[in-house]
Amino acid sequence: MKTISSTQNSLVKQLIQLKDKSRERKKSGLFVLEGIRELQLAIKAGYTIESMWFDPEIIALDELIGLTGIQNSEYYVQITKEVYQKLAYRQTTEGVIAVVRSITHNLDQLTLGNKPLILVAEAPEKPGNIGALLRTADAAKLDAVIIANPKTDLYNPNIIRSSVGCLFTNTIATASTAEIIEFLKAKGIQIHAAALTASVNYSTVDYNKPTAIVVGTEATGLSETWLENSDQNIIIPMQGEIDSMNVSVSAAIIIFEAKRQRGF
Repeated sequence: MKTISSTQNSLVKQLIQLKDKSRERKKSGLFVLEGIRELQLAIKAGYTIESMWFDPEIIALDELIGLTGIQNSEYYVQITKEVYQKLAYRQTTEGVIAVVRSITHNLDQLTLGNKPLILVAEAPEKPGNIGALLRTADAAKLDAVIIANPKTDLYNPNIIRSSVGCLFTNTIATASTAEIIEFLKAKGIQIHAAALTASVNYSTVDYNKPTAIVVGTEATGLSETWLENSDQNIIIPMQGEIDSMNVSVSAAIIIFEAKRQRGF
């Protein structure tokens, strides 16, 4: 088992690049994962763990092996407190940082059942919002989450953190708006776009058919392409002064109405 004590070690510098730079993650096909729960969810989802770096002052090797089920000592790198603090995105995690191989999220890889319920988010930028959407999707056990025109790397540490590991529990695909619309229509999936114009109350539509719920950004909403291809625009009536809510809150309200109609 390797031991690293210097923050100037070349491997430490590589991990910092992976943590901080989307370009490095895409180039190497690797990302940095922090925390026991997130690591366990990634392992359960079949992600390949390249190495696990741990601070023995926080967690013992035997305990870590028991939690991950990975016995081979070659996977583990023991690091000092100083190195851990240099690498850790959060100071409240359990002393474990893993290097994990990313997977592809192609639209044609999606396998859907007879009556899928899908969330589509167009061009979400804020990692916190993406993480919250993934948490909602996990809670509702959606068939898939599709990100249209992604502007943020899915393996951004902020997304992993804010999703509390739900990045690994959801079926996720990314593609352009045009590609997604073509995919949904080919599969016979009705499109309900959350929008302010030409909309009906979200609770009045039928979600028992194969359905995609489409949400946009809080700032600009959905692109015109979605509005033109929507089977029915939907809106959440509001009684206050503003005309929009946080995208993850709006999505959750609509998703759980769909789940209620489906009897789940």
